[in-house]
Amino acid sequence: MKSKILLLALLFGFSLTPLWGDESLSLSSQEKELRNVAPKVFIDCSRRICDLNYIRTEITFVNYVRDRQSADIHIIITRQRTGSGGYEYTFDFIGQGHYEGRDASLKYHSSPTATEDEIRQGVVKILKQGLVPYISETPLADYISVVYERKKPLTQPEMVKDKWNYWVFSIGIRGNANMEELSKRFDYSVSLSANRTTEAMKFRFWANTNLNERRYIVDDEEIISQSRRKVLFTQYVKSLGPHLSAGISGTYYSSTYDNADAFIGFGPAIEYNIFPYEQANRRELRIQYTLNYTHRRYIETTIFDKDQEDLFSQQLQVIMEIKEPWGSAGLRLAGSNFLHDFSKNKISGEAGIYFRVFKGLSFNVTSSYSRVRDQLGLPKGGASKEEILLELKRLATSYDFRLELGFNYRFGSIYSNVVNPRFGNR
Repeated sequence: MKSKILLLALLFGFSLTPLWGDESLSLSSQEKELRNVAPKVFIDCSRRICDLNYIRTEITFVNYVRDRQSADIHIIITRQRTGSGGYEYTFDFIGQGHYEGRDASLKYHSSPTATEDEIRQGVVKILKQGLVPYISETPLADYISVVYERKKPLTQPEMVKDKWNYWVFSIGIRGNANMEELSKRFDYSVSLSANRTTEAMKFRFWANTNLNERRYIVDDEEIISQSRRKVLFTQYVKSLGPHLSAGISGTYYSSTYDNADAFIGFGPAIEYNIFPYEQANRRELRIQYTLNYTHRRYIETTIFDKDQEDLFSQQLQVIMEIKEPWGSAGLRLAGSNFLHDFSKNKISGEAGIYFRVFKGLSFNVTSSYSRVRDQLGLPKGGASKEEILLELKRLATSYDFRLELGFNYRFGSIYSNVVNPRFGNR
């Protein structure tokens, strides 16, 4: 089946005539029969990735359902950032019911300069190509017309010639202002990046500077607060096989919030993925170890009477992400410590799950917890009331905990074919 889909995807452009229109109009017996045999499709894709209303408008030859248990075809759409700055979209078609075992996977690559309209057109094109094998076994096949668009005979594709040699550069400037009679807030940031990504290696460079200024009038007195941050990060990663990679990174960090005049660090890392990296769009289980050296220069003397110091640290983390028909789950466990004193450490965990319990009922929970024992840079003088309220300095803490959970139950019609954009879609 996969070879059939790829053949259609590579060689043919095709169109499928809409088979039914407005639900309020009466349908002929033939149209009703076609609607009854049309495959029921559940598209598993977040709104930030897919324009679901556009998909339903452009692909009108299937029945859309709002729950995967009711579907004949479950389509999972995920995406990953490519080295050029675009995205690789992966479409996993999972057959259910009488289509059980009829699975396939297709991909679509968007360019970094593609507009939202061009991207959604590309998504719809791949969806149509993937649905053809399912449609071809129904009476709907009579409405498929195939058009061969290529004018020249097929030849062996030439090697891609890239004048940039896979380098991608970007620069961003952002600023905003929020002003009221007694308060004003200004914020700006400048960022630069340079990246090169191939199958064999990955190089990343990113730099950012940010200034946040707030002004308040209290009892005819103007209070001004400022926070500044500068970050520079560079990393080189080498592929060592389908499961293994190694890298080295360097950082520069300066922040008034973290009492950091200048933190300069570098160190090696190694990572092993239990699953092959090529499956990362659906599942990954990565184990990563990092060793790091940092020279720290502080703005204020720390609680350990340090104005500057040299530190060695290590970190071990396990990262799991899974996206399956039943839902999705993610987990990150990390532990780090300074080598000169193992009691100065941090242990943290993050977990999230979105689970469809049964037809119509879903459950989601996300939480994170950190046991903090590594705050070496806290200023000896502490923080004033104003600095605490304005969040200008990091405060001492032994833990950090966050939790979010929710249930959602939907019932009623299983179909969601109709699109009505009046007054928005929220």
